[in-house]
Amino acid sequence: MDKSLHSRILRGMTQRSQILITGGGLNGATLALALAQCGHAVTLIDALPRATREERGFDGRSYALALASTKLLAQIGIWDELADKAQPMREIKVSDGQAGQGPSPFFLHFEESDLDEGPMGYMVEDRYLRRALLEALEAEPNITEVTGHTVLSQTPTATGISVTLDNGENLTGDLLVGADGRRSGTAARAGIKRTGWDYGQTALVCAISHEKPHDGIAHQFFMPPGPLAILPLTGNRSSIVWSETHARARAINAMDTEDYLKVLRPRFGDFLGDIDLEGDRFTYPLGLSLANAYFADRVALVGDAAHGMHPIAGQGLNAGLRDVAALAEVLTEATRRGENVASPLVLERYQQWRRFDTATLALATDTFNRLFSNDNPLLRLGRDIGLGITGAMGGLRRGFVREAAGLTGDLPKLMQGRAI
Repeated sequence: MDKSLHSRILRGMTQRSQILITGGGLNGATLALALAQCGHAVTLIDALPRATREERGFDGRSYALALASTKLLAQIGIWDELADKAQPMREIKVSDGQAGQGPSPFFLHFEESDLDEGPMGYMVEDRYLRRALLEALEAEPNITEVTGHTVLSQTPTATGISVTLDNGENLTGDLLVGADGRRSGTAARAGIKRTGWDYGQTALVCAISHEKPHDGIAHQFFMPPGPLAILPLTGNRSSIVWSETHARARAINAMDTEDYLKVLRPRFGDFLGDIDLEGDRFTYPLGLSLANAYFADRVALVGDAAHGMHPIAGQGLNAGLRDVAALAEVLTEATRRGENVASPLVLERYQQWRRFDTATLALATDTFNRLFSNDNPLLRLGRDIGLGITGAMGGLRRGFVREAAGLTGDLPKLMQGRAI
């Protein structure tokens, strides 16, 4: 069926699906596929026009996917499209120091051999992951896409929930899922409040090319203004995420390319040879933002709509995908038992499954950021010794590796590589 016709809704008429999803980004698209493949009728609403979402050029954005997240992508049928474009992370080195002075002699080193299942994770460029999801959405008959429009209102009733789009069209369903980011309109309209704070930091994100091979090694370098992550991409390229104060980040991002690189080089070092920029540059403010509830009347939240945290451990997208896997499992099993997917008892099961896990992860990232984003000599000594001790204790180190790979805790079936 022609997708333009498949997605079209006649003005003034109402179209019904079992589940409506607002936000067609990575979490929303993955959830739509997971649910549709379990037999649910899904409508996915995204504000971006499809042509914008299909942009094929490299813009510098990439994601660190934990091993468990790749199992989810394999289960929904898109990992085969990505595997040959993904860069395995075979080692992770965590160190402390200052720009231009090199790392502390105490550091934490995770190796692929610490994990029986294979690489701890993979780096995947946004253009490849997004395209694979879009192509899978296109091929799935249980999904209707509505693109280029935003939701203006949502009204729960005894029999369903209705949303009105900015063009006057109405959609109804049993449940509305908000996958629309930290400033979730879905959550706000449902009356779900948020708790959080600003870190006073802005992340600068870019991709670079470099002379020497990275050998699949990811680096996390803690500096007083904030952490610097150097994450391996395919070829002699790496993704860079580093944090500065808001004012300093604005000034750096406004620089031309050469001046920008002059700021980055002393932070980056010369261990990969000369570097140059690839793709665009991005900035985004850093803070903690947790929804006070993961559901309301006929509404559920996933991803950043439910929790936004510091990218210090690269777990933001992975936490969102774990939400997706958990919600898809809860709703599918509820449907098989004859339960209403929007029942508070059903949605409470999802909240209980995910809320503690994400709150714990958010607290850990918050604590790490506060502990390492300073130049206090006593704290520096304590954290450097802590890194060294952890690195020397094989059992503790392997536990951290399993955590980074997303293999700990009460894993949803999709993240175990199993069908729901």
